[in-house]
Amino acid sequence: MNMPLSDTIVGIATLQGASALNVLRVSGSEAISAVAQIFQGKDLCEVPTHTVHYGHIVENGAVIDEVMVSVFRRPRSFTGEDVVEISTHGGSFIPNKILSLLIQKGCRTAERGEFSQRAFTNGRIDLTQAESIMDMISAKNDAQLRLAARGLQGEVRSLVGEMQSVLLGLLSQIEVNIDYPEYDDVVQVTDEILAPGLEGLKSRMDDLLRKASTGKVIRDGIRTVIVGKPNVGKSSLLNSLLREDKAIVTDISGTTRDIVEGEWNLGGIVLRLADTAGIRDTSDVIEQIGIGKSKKALEEADLVLLVLDQSRKMTQEDLQLLEMTKAKTRIIVGNKIDLGKNVDLEKEKMINVSALTSAGIDKLEAEVKRLFVDESLFGASEVLLSNARHIGKIREARQSVEDALVACARHLPVDMVEIDIRNAWEALGEITGECGSETLVSSLFSRFCLGK
Repeated sequence: MNMPLSDTIVGIATLQGASALNVLRVSGSEAISAVAQIFQGKDLCEVPTHTVHYGHIVENGAVIDEVMVSVFRRPRSFTGEDVVEISTHGGSFIPNKILSLLIQKGCRTAERGEFSQRAFTNGRIDLTQAESIMDMISAKNDAQLRLAARGLQGEVRSLVGEMQSVLLGLLSQIEVNIDYPEYDDVVQVTDEILAPGLEGLKSRMDDLLRKASTGKVIRDGIRTVIVGKPNVGKSSLLNSLLREDKAIVTDISGTTRDIVEGEWNLGGIVLRLADTAGIRDTSDVIEQIGIGKSKKALEEADLVLLVLDQSRKMTQEDLQLLEMTKAKTRIIVGNKIDLGKNVDLEKEKMINVSALTSAGIDKLEAEVKRLFVDESLFGASEVLLSNARHIGKIREARQSVEDALVACARHLPVDMVEIDIRNAWEALGEITGECGSETLVSSLFSRFCLGK
């Protein structure tokens, strides 16, 4: 997405449809003058920054809408350019009509994420803050919102900057050693200066990566699939967890023939639940398709809830599913405990529940948290990494630090150690956008919504 920054862009920043209000955002060197041409009220070209003005949008003297217009002059705006936001009445026709008028006045329709990309290009935000904007928009609970807000406030950027400062300090020591070879003492430089700094940094990165699993679970949730043979109560369990009748429940074997999905908000983490068709041998062509989807969902899942029927003895189908899911992170759920207890696994833990009465659901919740979440990190003051891109770059930087430590241990020339340290610094720089390709930046912003 190669977008010129010299032109003026306009986009509808709110969802269109039946609503009280809509907001159009305009950014660029001609933003204020373009809106002023269709605004009847104060002369927007003369108003001070960060002010709101009542008036009307007009076309050829005819009033289109009664609006409030906010003016933000550069560089004190979100994008760092002149920005105007127009609050209109809701619906689809009015904002699109005003959008069309602004295009006639020389504005261009913004692409996805273009406002945020301009904010990044103009130094108002870094990539971590840009990604946090979308995380805030998509947040579904308090924990996700807190995580996104901390990223938007620049805490991830500060964390990365601290680690980069350590690396830059080490690089400066190497430069001194290279520039003044008469003081060359490779062993002293590596053993007394570089190695301790690298060891401390490696320990810091290890701690970040260890805690990142909790951050990632908070941000992305847990892909969870409910599997079992037909009629063990998978759909009933889904409905019980969601507290709604999401899936059809009958006594007829093989009722569920496609994936039924829902989200279970579990105290700050979201389980993306998928109720699957009962896995068994069948000649029914439609059911076979559903079973194929079940197996694919099973392969992609972070967590498997394997449901067994406590009201009956285990069958060969149950044993096959136990074998099929043994390599996955799973919780074995003994359902229909209200009808008896006929299944007892000697070597594996089983959570007994009744999807009908919700008995035991609290124990299931506790087991999910035990497997995936370090609850001591919820609400903690330290920064949690949660973005998969950030985590990957920290891993990359950590490997370069490890390589530098190996080079130090072998007392290789310091300019060889410098290569690994510089690689670590650049990997960290890609997190904030200080380093990295234009393709990466364009790809990231193309995932944003229109108007953002």
